[in-house]
Amino acid sequence: MRDSSTGDLVAVTGAGGFIGSHLVEALVGRGHRVRAFAHYNGAGTYGWLDTLHADQLARVEILAGDIRDRTMVDRLVEGASVVYHLAALGGIPYSYLAPQSYVETNVVGTLNVLESARRAGTGRVVVTSTSEVYGTATTVPMTEAHRLRGQSPYAASKIGADKLAESFQLSFGLPVVTLRPFNTYGPRQSTRAVIPTIVSQLAKGSRTVELGAVDTTRDLLFVADTVAAFVAVGTAPADRVVGQVFQAATGRETAVGELVRRIAAIFGVEPEIRVSDARLRPEGSEVERLVGDAGLLRSATGWQSAVPLDDGLKATVEWFLDPANLGRYRADRAV
Repeated sequence: MRDSSTGDLVAVTGAGGFIGSHLVEALVGRGHRVRAFAHYNGAGTYGWLDTLHADQLARVEILAGDIRDRTMVDRLVEGASVVYHLAALGGIPYSYLAPQSYVETNVVGTLNVLESARRAGTGRVVVTSTSEVYGTATTVPMTEAHRLRGQSPYAASKIGADKLAESFQLSFGLPVVTLRPFNTYGPRQSTRAVIPTIVSQLAKGSRTVELGAVDTTRDLLFVADTVAAFVAVGTAPADRVVGQVFQAATGRETAVGELVRRIAAIFGVEPEIRVSDARLRPEGSEVERLVGDAGLLRSATGWQSAVPLDDGLKATVEWFLDPANLGRYRADRAV
C-alpha cells in the first residue's frame, strides 16, 4: 500500500453526505486525488460537496450516480487504490416506513461495491458500519464481539451489508476493512439525528425542544475523529487491518436529556423538553444504551478520539448559527 502523500486516486461513495463530504476534504488535504460518488438527482446538486472550496474541488472528480447501479459503481472504482464506501440510506425513523429502500440501497448497494472492487482488483475497500447493528448494549463497554441485533430495518440492512463484506473477504480474498463508528455528530449532519434536532430547534428560537426518548444514552464522536478513523484504516499496513472489524468510539456515554442541557447552555437558555410520539421508536425497537471500546482500533492504527464533547458541541452550534447553514434545514422534521 503506497503512502497517501503520493497522490493516489481514491474513491468515496456517499461523498455528498455528512461524513462523506468531510472525508473527501481530509483526503484532498492529504494529497489524494478523489473520485467522489454523489447521488444523482434532477437538480444537478452534489449534496455537501457543493459547499467545498474551489481549490479543494480541483482535486475531486465528482461522479453522479446511484449506488444500486452496478455500471456506475464499476466506473467509480476503476483505477482507485482504496474505496471508502459510505453511501447508505440513513435515518432510522424512515426505515420503518420504507424498509425495502434500505435493503436496496444499503445491502444491494454494498454488494455492488464489493463486486466491482473484486473485478477491478481494488487494493482495499473500507465498508462503513454503525453501532446500531448491536441494538441495546448487553455488556459495556461494547466490543466488536458484541452480538448483533437488528432492532430497526435500518440496523438490519447494515448487518446484512457487514456480513456481505465479511463474506467477500473470506470467500474471495477481497481486502475489506469494516469500520463501525459510534454516534457521529458535527457540522452538516441531518436533523434526523438527535444533536442537529436539538441545535436546529434552539437556533430557530424555540425554547421547547421536541424529542423522542430522552433517557437513552449514546457514545458521541465528533466528525473529525470519525474521519481520522477512516483514514487510519484506509492507510494502515494491510496485515494490521484487512479482514477485520473496528469500532471508533470514545468510551463515554451521554443521555439525550443531558445533551439538551449541554447544548442549551451554549445558547444561554433554559429549555423545556417535550416528548413527541412522532419521534418515538416502536416498542421493542428503541436502542437504550450504546457505548463502545475502541481498543482494537487504537492497537492496530494508533487512532483515538481527540475532540471533547463540549468542544464538539460548541463547534456544531457555531456552524448551525451561520444563517447560510441553518437555512438548509427544517427544524420541524421528525422523519
